[in-house]
Parts: sequence; structure tokens; C-alpha cells
Amino acid sequence: MSGIAVLHLDESCLGNGREGENPGGGGGLIEARSGNGRIQRRDFFISSPATTNNRMALSGAIAALQLLAKKGARLRVLIVSDSQYLVKGMREWVPGWVARGWRRKEGPIENLELWKALLASSRLHDVQWTWVRGHQGHAKNEYANDLAVLAAKEQRTSDGIVESGFGAWLEARRAKGMYLEYDPDQAFVSLERRVAAGEEFPLSDE
Repeated sequence: MSGIAVLHLDESCLGNGREGENPGGGGGLIEARSGNGRIQRRDFFISSPATTNNRMALSGAIAALQLLAKKGARLRVLIVSDSQYLVKGMREWVPGWVARGWRRKEGPIENLELWKALLASSRLHDVQWTWVRGHQGHAKNEYANDLAVLAAKEQRTSDGIVESGFGAWLEARRAKGMYLEYDPDQAFVSLERRVAAGEEFPLSDE
């Protein structure tokens, strides 16, 4: 992988908020350049038999950053997620919690150990976080959502980073008249250039 990676992450919890144990999943599409400069795409997905949407959002981001770290290089990473909990948390809440010794002004920090693990994982790379509105036709966000939902339903976790099914997924959608004008390579290149230029991404990049 080259020095820049763009991650599109999403999460799912079947029956989120209901009483009892609710299965969940997380998934993501990882985009980067290979050594020969070609754009390569990989997937990952995780699952849990009893969880929440918020826990899966944190767990998915931890998994992605840890998997990238196994490649042995510190990367410039852009994480795109439709979880405000994840994005706002890392951009706005965590710095204040750390400054106060991992304390909130009011009440305990929910999912504290996951937040600590995520902060430690994010320090393995140079990470930016940006939010995109979910279920609004963003192809790569929708694909990540499908990965997460399938992982939740089937309780499957990938063996690390695996070959991506995004190309076949996109062709199936195009056969139904969707995303006909969408260029996934150009979408990646646009984000890649902004990361390479050192741009500071806004909280929401819609």
C-alpha cells in the first residue's frame, strides 16, 4: 500500500436498543494504491453476538486501523463514516476527555474501554475523520452498510483484509439503473489528492 488510505466504514445492530442480546456487525471498504500505483480495494468485516450500533462503530474503526498497522507502515488515513457518534467523538469529545483524565463533565463515559482502544489505534497512523449522511445514495457508504448488515446477520468476521466485492456490487446496482454516472476511481483520487495536499477535512464532507 502507498502512504494514503481512504476508509469507508459503517456499522449495524439488528434490533438496536431492544431488550436482550442484539447481534451486530461492522464493515468497511479500504482504498489505497498498490506499489505499481494502481488503485486497490479491500474489505473487512467484524461481528458480535450482543452489541449496539455505537459499539460496532467504535469496534469497526479499531479493527480497520489495527489491520492497516499490520502492513508495517504509518499511513495517512481518511475515515469516512455515517456515525456521528464515531466522528464527533474522535474529533470533539475525546480530546476533552483525555485532558480531564478520561472524565466527562457529567456522568461516566459510555464505552470507555473502546474509546481508549480507538485512540491508541488511531495513533498508529495520521488519521482524519469526516461524516457523511447515511442512506443518501453514497455508493461506498452503502456498500460498507451492506458489509456490516451481512456480518451482523451471518455473524461473520473476515480473516483480516480480504479481496473486495465492491466492483461486483457496483455492477449489480448499475444493472438496476443506479450509480450510472458514478466514477469510483475518480471519487477516490479526489479524496486522495486532498489528503496528500494536507487539507484539514471538515466535520461533514457532504
